[in-house]
Amino acid sequence: MKRVEGTSGIKLIECVSPARNRWRIRWDVQEREDGSASYMEEGFVGRPHMDTIKSVITDWCNEQIDREILSGFLYEGMPVWLSSENQFNYKAAYDLAVQTGGATLPVTFKFGTDEVP
Repeated sequence: MKRVEGTSGIKLIECVSPARNRWRIRWDVQEREDGSASYMEEGFVGRPHMDTIKSVITDWCNEQIDREILSGFLYEGMPVWLSSENQFNYKAAYDLAVQTGGATLPVTFKFGTDEVP
């Protein structure tokens, strides 16, 4: 699967080579004012079944959402990464707050980057 540049009005499912039975599906079409478009595309040998199409597009959407969850949050202009270590730290702080009836609150987390700690 890859992002492709093309023209607007592209078919979402198309047999691109009848002799070789090559098919392509397209989604996330982003049309521009100049008549061009950008879209995701996946190729298949043989016409893909609807379940296959749904699976490919759903997997791509889930990857986009996961990326946004892991690295798409900014706090006061600083990126907040939801790495495994950070998830563990947040969960530990939450569990401790629950166990102590909130006596450990508020919890302070330091945000920064390698360049600006």
